[in-house]
Amino acid sequence: MTFIRSYVIPFFVIVTFFIALIAVSARIFLPSDMAAPAPIEETESAIAPKTGTPAKVPQVNAPTLPTSGGITPKIGG
Repeated sequence: MTFIRSYVIPFFVIVTFFIALIAVSARIFLPSDMAAPAPIEETESAIAPKTGTPAKVPQVNAPTLPTSGGITPKIGG
């Protein structure tokens, strides 16, 4: 049991660290447009499919949430 704690587990920890290091460092070799973070886009399109007219997006009635600063912003509108 001491052999496992002294040699096997530290070996797996070091191997896991190097696998993570290689995975993160692989971004250097990617093309420049793939190395950047992914862009954040809307999940729903603003154009209705097949008609070309603006889609009607339903309004969400969200509750008012308290904040630590005492200001309560209205979410969703």
